[in-house]
Amino acid sequence: MNSANKLNAYRVNAVSTASAENLVVMLYDGAIRFMGMAIRAFDKEDPLDFNLAVHTNITKTQAIVRELSRSLDPEKAGELGESLISLYDYFDNRLQEANIHKDKAIIEEVLERVTELRDAWNESLNKSDEAALPVVTGPTAAPTTAAYAPSPAAPAPVAPQPAPQPMPQPAPATPPAPATPANGGGGFSLVG
Repeated sequence: MNSANKLNAYRVNAVSTASAENLVVMLYDGAIRFMGMAIRAFDKEDPLDFNLAVHTNITKTQAIVRELSRSLDPEKAGELGESLISLYDYFDNRLQEANIHKDKAIIEEVLERVTELRDAWNESLNKSDEAALPVVTGPTAAPTTAAYAPSPAAPAPVAPQPAPQPMPQPAPATPPAPATPANGGGGFSLVG
């Protein structure tokens, strides 16, 4: 097995064994990686290579953003989840504008904000004393162009929740937990 195949096998294993919370971080990492590749494509001298690289990497980022939006459980996510859905919709629209106009500044804007979200998720995951985030463990809805479309799928089972604990001080808000992204549902791959 060559090194590329070994790396791909490692990535597939990492995705298939990750918790729903870690999958969110992986999705953010993938979006960040694809936006970085789109930004680097602005250095290409061949117009065909430039357009293809920017378009391909922006559409992969959009697929990830749409999956992040679809994977939120509105009942569990509450107001923060609604805000995230609106933010993901904004990202998707900005990326579409960047793709149409080949605007590097817009990609950089979205990259900065997605990086902030990823860092917030990492910080949340690293706090071992906080209660587990509620997540949906079943598949997400089928791909759709409407970010707010209801899921045609039956409700997925919910992970067991810890008993409520009295808190001496209010805990800072943490990002709502997502459903596990559907394999291949967004038309992108974290492994390539």
